Amino acid sequence: MDRDRLSGVFAPITTPFNKEGDLLLEELSSNIQRLNSSRLRGYLVLGTNGEFRSLSGSEHVEVLKTAVKTASSDKVIMAGTGAESTKVSIELCHQAAEIGAHYGSLITPFFFAKKMSDAALIQHFIQVAENSPIPVLLYNNPGVTGITMSTTVVKEVSSHPRIVGMKDSSPGNLSAYILNSKPQFSLLAGSANFFFTGLLMGAVGGVLSLANAFPEPCCKLYDLGVKGQLKEGRELQFQLMELNQKVSGKFGVAGVKAAMDFAGFYGGPPRAPLLPLTPEEKKKLREDLVASGFLEV
Repeated sequence: MDRDRLSGVFAPITTPFNKEGDLLLEELSSNIQRLNSSRLRGYLVLGTNGEFRSLSGSEHVEVLKTAVKTASSDKVIMAGTGAESTKVSIELCHQAAEIGAHYGSLITPFFFAKKMSDAALIQHFIQVAENSPIPVLLYNNPGVTGITMSTTVVKEVSSHPRIVGMKDSSPGNLSAYILNSKPQFSLLAGSANFFFTGLLMGAVGGVLSLANAFPEPCCKLYDLGVKGQLKEGRELQFQLMELNQKVSGKFGVAGVKAAMDFAGFYGGPPRAPLLPLTPEEKKKLREDLVASGFLEV
C-alpha cells in the first residue's frame, strides 16, 4: 500500500514570505489549491525547498496545518520531521500525525556530522520509526547535510516495516540504494536531473522542485518512465535537466520561487539570510524559462 501511495511526483512545497520575511499562509493555501488540480501525487511540506530550518516551531505547525487543510483528499502529504535529536524527531512525527500528515520525512542529523556513523544513523532511524504514529521515509541530501547515507544504512533499515522509503537528492547514488534496499522499500528521486533514469532503475517516483512551477511536464516524465518510453522520455529528461540546472541548480530556493512567480504561483523572496534574485537574474531566468518552452509568453 505504501508503495502505491508513494508512486508518482511530489512537489516539495515552498514557504511563502513577503519581503520583510513574514509568513504568508493565504499565498501558501492559494498555491496548493492550484496544484490540487494537477496530476501530482502529493506534497512534501517542511522540506529543504520549504526552508524548514528558517521557520520557528510555531510556524512549522501553521505551515503544515495550512497545507493539510488545503490539500485535496487524493493528495499524499509528507512532512519534514527530521531533527538533530532522536527525541525531537519523534515529537515532530507525533505533531505531524496529529495535524494530518501521512508520512514523516527524516533528514539526516548533521550538526555533529563526524559522529554520524552508520551505527548512530541506524539506531536513530529505527528508534524514530518505532515510536512514530505514522510511517517514515529517510531523506538523503548531502548537498545540505554534508553526509551521504551509506548503502549499509539503507540496506539495514529498508527491512523495517515502519521505514517505507527514501528521498535521495544525491547525484549518482540512487542506483546503489535501489540495489541495496529491500523490494518493498520505495525510492524517490530528489532531483529532475536523474528522475527518468531513476524510474527506469526502479524508483517509484520523485520529489522535484520544478513541480512547484511546472507540475505537468514532471508528471509526463513520470508516465514515460513507468511505460519505458525511452526516446520521448530521454528528450524530456534532457529538457527538464537543463531547466532544473538554470533554476534550482543555479539559484537554489530563490530560483524555484522566482520560477513560480513567472508561472503564476506565489513564489516571493526566500527568508533572510538567503538572498532573492537580482532584477538582472530574474530577467535572464525568465528568458530561459520562455526558451525552454515550459513558460508561455
